[in-house]
Amino acid sequence: QVQLVESGGGLVQAGGSLRLSCAASGIIFSISYMSWYRQAPGKQRELVATISSGGSTNYADSVKGRFTISRDNAKNTVHLQMNSLKPEDTAVYYCYGNMLGRGYWGQGTQVTVSS
Repeated sequence: QVQLVESGGGLVQAGGSLRLSCAASGIIFSISYMSWYRQAPGKQRELVATISSGGSTNYADSVKGRFTISRDNAKNTVHLQMNSLKPEDTAVYYCYGNMLGRGYWGQGTQVTVSS
């Protein structure tokens, strides 16, 4: 059974930092393409950052220079380091894994940035 479990969300003031983690099980993590998405109230879910099995990364324009995605294949974990947070970063953040064309979602973790 595939499980993606996010942690690290919370309440932070604008300008602060948070580090999200996603622990994966039930998949061959090392060959999986991992991503972070977010969904704010009343808005569509949007892609935040991706990291390939080889470590190549891509970011949404809105988070470039502030967020960093990384992975630890030994621990089956992907992280999202979020710095210089803004109120508009407030959302539920979801971990997404794609292994050999099949996609899996975590349950989400709330990030709230106060002004």
